[in-house]
Amino acid sequence: MESVIEEDIVIVGAGIAGLTTSLGLHRLGVRSLILESWDGLRVSGFALTIWENGWKALDAVGVGDILRHQHLLLHGNVTTSMITGQQTSTTSFKDNKGKYGAREVRCVKRQLLLEALANELPSGTIRFLSKVVAIEDLGFSKILHLVDGTTIKTKVLIGCDGVNSVVAKWLGLKKASYTERYATRGYADLKNTHQLEPIFMQYFGKGFRAGAIPCDQKGVYWFFTCISQDEELAQDPAKLKQYVLNKLEKMPSDVRIFIEKTELHAFQSAPLRYRKPWELIMGNISKGNVCVAGDALHPMTPDLGQGGCCALEDGVVLARCLAEAFSNKSIKEEKEEEEYKRIEEGLKKYANERRWRCIDLIATSYIVGSIQQSGSKFVNFFRDKFLASFLALMLLKKSEFDCGQLK
Repeated sequence: MESVIEEDIVIVGAGIAGLTTSLGLHRLGVRSLILESWDGLRVSGFALTIWENGWKALDAVGVGDILRHQHLLLHGNVTTSMITGQQTSTTSFKDNKGKYGAREVRCVKRQLLLEALANELPSGTIRFLSKVVAIEDLGFSKILHLVDGTTIKTKVLIGCDGVNSVVAKWLGLKKASYTERYATRGYADLKNTHQLEPIFMQYFGKGFRAGAIPCDQKGVYWFFTCISQDEELAQDPAKLKQYVLNKLEKMPSDVRIFIEKTELHAFQSAPLRYRKPWELIMGNISKGNVCVAGDALHPMTPDLGQGGCCALEDGVVLARCLAEAFSNKSIKEEKEEEEYKRIEEGLKKYANERRWRCIDLIATSYIVGSIQQSGSKFVNFFRDKFLASFLALMLLKKSEFDCGQLK
């Protein structure tokens, strides 16, 4: 007879949301198992901007200071029109204080972020090369079938398995929708200090947006998003690099040079996808003892820089709600039905707490991106002349959020 591994909590996906959830549970004394389909931590996108809401979440799980010491504190955001060549807005992160005090914004390497979270987990928490191919409902438990033939029985199933989530599909959520926009990202790792000021630099043109952000003294992360792109470019880094450079020929040479210095293996391009907000109004974030978090829940365009931060928030809130369900046992041995109901209520609490926050970020990010990367001359004029400062401040406004502590 086939042996079955039994677990209390299984998290599918060792990305930002999965690792944060598992670490939050660990801090609260609750064990979990993470199943990751790759043979190591998945590092895609090279880097991401962590805004103040993200740092609150990282502090809640105890890894904020580890990452602070490795990355520059950004002083502000400057936007420039590639049509007129003029700066359209300047926003200081130091002087523009929010409701939680001074702003904290840093561009963080994804690999260092994932490693900081993973290194705090007990040995054996992450099981690599473990792809879930089927989910079976068995009363108060779920049965997971892995590609290698392994069978796992779990009391709680959490899907943190990205935009193509198997768990989200099981919950009935639709596939993420395409925006007809593409994002190219890269990272220039230099031998010498780059001499850039610690500023988030953005450039807007007709139908595209670009940006460059220093991560540390020698590393610069950059991105380029546009409303259309030949899909074949994503398969040819050399052509992709030339395409981006041609589009950004008017970018200041002291910034453009970092794209020129980026090695071909450090280029990455992908279509942008998002979950339509009304699907989260009508759909299931949780159902019984199953829920989703991170990109499996709220894939969004990168125009607010909140995808990763939102995943960090998910992890803290989910760990808090779920640990509460596991810690409220009135007796050591109880009926499965009672435990199931308590878990179900904990996941419902998580879903209610996250639903409208995710809807707000998805919708706002999509609208901001549509304005910033419009191909319309009228919209571009309006964007550069009247909306630049408002759109820049929107980045700060949406980061004014505190997911709370674990306890």
